[in-house]
Amino acid sequence: MKEIFKNVKEKLVAKYLEDNSSKSTKKFKTRIKARIRKNKKIINLGINNFFDWVKGAELVSLKECDTSEDPVRPELSNEFRTSYGRKIYGVKYKNEIHAIMCFAFTNNIPKSVKELEDFSKDAFLQSALRGQNVGKIAIAYTVWSKKKGGGKLIVKEVFKMIKKSNHLNRLVTLSPLTDMATKFHLRNKAKLISVNETTQNFEYIK
Repeated sequence: MKEIFKNVKEKLVAKYLEDNSSKSTKKFKTRIKARIRKNKKIINLGINNFFDWVKGAELVSLKECDTSEDPVRPELSNEFRTSYGRKIYGVKYKNEIHAIMCFAFTNNIPKSVKELEDFSKDAFLQSALRGQNVGKIAIAYTVWSKKKGGGKLIVKEVFKMIKKSNHLNRLVTLSPLTDMATKFHLRNKAKLISVNETTQNFEYIK
């Protein structure tokens, strides 16, 4: 927080010196202090609003989502996302969904959407025959956020859910080969475990 205010002050001082080099020191100090107070209030308001929504958000299972909003795999239908044990999860706050993550549950790590489909179908059919839960690995194959902080929050909440599970032991992604996907997962402390022909896999570890 102190670093933020320091940066704001330095920028304001530099701008004021550039535009008002001939004005008195007293007037300069007065205006700078006023601007700092104003910016401090704005920053504090933004931080408080952010933490308010984060504290009040909850992870929920969804029956469907607007697939056109999906920046990663918009071609996958809601039927695909909810068949053979696959799930759609959202971060909900005040009756609005602010981030979405879609999962398949498998016993192996897929390197393509086709493998994702086949592995999750196999895991589902095996579980039905054996009367067990579906798969041991949660594969997150798409995620997007509608509100700042939503992506990071849904990763955190999903990871907590998986740790509490009695049958899931890994959280792995099936991500596109893009800088955005790489930066997002590395920023959220995931480890790159495989680079494939058209995808890459990250794993979230304790």
